[in-house]
Amino acid sequence: MIRSSSLFCIFIFALISPAQEPQGFDRLLFHAAPKPLSAEAKTSDWPRMLGPTDDGKSPETHLLHDWGPAGPKKVWEVTKGDGYTSPSIVGDYCVIFHALDNKETVECLHRETGKRFWNFGYEIQYQDRLGYANGPRGSPVIGEDCVVTLGVTSMLHCLDLKTGAVKWKHDLALEYLVPQEFFGHGATPLIHDGKVFVNVGGKGEKIDGHEGQQDRMKKLASPGVCVAAFDLKTGKELWQVKDEWGASYANPVMAKLHGELRLLVFAGGESNPVTGGLLCIDPKDGKVYERTFWRADMYTSVNASSPVVIAEKNRVFVTTAYPKGKPIGGLMLEFDPQWKAKEVWRSAKIACHWMTPLYREGHLYAIDGETERLARLVCFDAETGKEVWEHEITWQMPIKGQNYNFSILRASLLDVDGSTLCLGETGSLHWLDLSPKGCKELERTQLWIAPNTWALPVISRGLLYVGQHDRDQVDGTEQRFLCYDLRAP
Repeated sequence: MIRSSSLFCIFIFALISPAQEPQGFDRLLFHAAPKPLSAEAKTSDWPRMLGPTDDGKSPETHLLHDWGPAGPKKVWEVTKGDGYTSPSIVGDYCVIFHALDNKETVECLHRETGKRFWNFGYEIQYQDRLGYANGPRGSPVIGEDCVVTLGVTSMLHCLDLKTGAVKWKHDLALEYLVPQEFFGHGATPLIHDGKVFVNVGGKGEKIDGHEGQQDRMKKLASPGVCVAAFDLKTGKELWQVKDEWGASYANPVMAKLHGELRLLVFAGGESNPVTGGLLCIDPKDGKVYERTFWRADMYTSVNASSPVVIAEKNRVFVTTAYPKGKPIGGLMLEFDPQWKAKEVWRSAKIACHWMTPLYREGHLYAIDGETERLARLVCFDAETGKEVWEHEITWQMPIKGQNYNFSILRASLLDVDGSTLCLGETGSLHWLDLSPKGCKELERTQLWIAPNTWALPVISRGLLYVGQHDRDQVDGTEQRFLCYDLRAP
């Protein structure tokens, strides 16, 4: 007979035992092992949506820049459900987040084989009001052996990176009165120094049923919790910022300004009249130092491009699209030592929908334009706000005996290995040479032909990870996460 204490020990061991060896599963297709890494290659993890430095830049080197007409070779692919997320990678662990069979699903895969360490899911009831995907927008975040996800219905989870065990969770919609918004909850959380920072976007205060009518109305009309910090280990709320500005689709960013860390949140959820803008917050206690309105004058507009930090000048750039009335586009701010922001310049010609501009050597490179038809690749002088150039990347491609015109449309840009990797909106992949002198296309391939390629590509240890977020319009291939070999010989 086994004693109850022995059963307890077995149970505890099961909870704390390391992850098992990864296993193959029915949605995985393995193609071929990647080449060995160059001995001189610099490598990096990719723990969150915008990379290790939250700016769309990677320190990786010795990547393959000449892949030929067939493109880089596939390592593995995994069919996926709804969502517009990127993988996050630390060590051997590659975490993906999507909605599969009415469940928001977190899966931890081996980065080189695609085999699965663990998976975790929970049921959701979500129907996008505007007909887009019924899955997460915010990517998983990895930090201190934890995985944090914020789902489309505002479910916040913290999981153990190695086992997938739930450490804690919050139903933000229930606890903070978060509305569905236009496209559900979409901002990726930020992990820093043992805290999880979230653009919550709550509305009003909870009603406990004992208030009089006047108090009830006052609570409903009061500002909700716009931003909150949670303890990474326990999930306990550490502080909150109450503000009428809601939850945007931009990621919170940690910036070092005047030698001090400040949390930048580009907020702005559903509201009429529209509200939203940039909050500058002390990450230690939630003190708000500055609040700068920046939101397009259109009810259905969103703030989705994350703040760009120019630390050496104590400046921050924000941009938004949706040009109803007078479009506002981009705004460059400079913070003084008391954290008050002054406008340096503004331009309606650098209005990004969701991509975060690249800052490099005094210039901003971005995709301006709300819609596919208006999209254009631009370069701006970050000091003056003057447009330096615009460039079209177009080509023709035969499909079933007929030539079709293609463009990068509202693409994503990743600064890596001395060049810029560009992922076009319909699945094209390009190496670009971007400089103030212009844009030169160095290499191109078509990974698939499908709309809604809206998430930044990921580079880690010489491998490229991308998400195909819609069905291929030519061969019908389902949505997938794919891993490609970009290691130079």
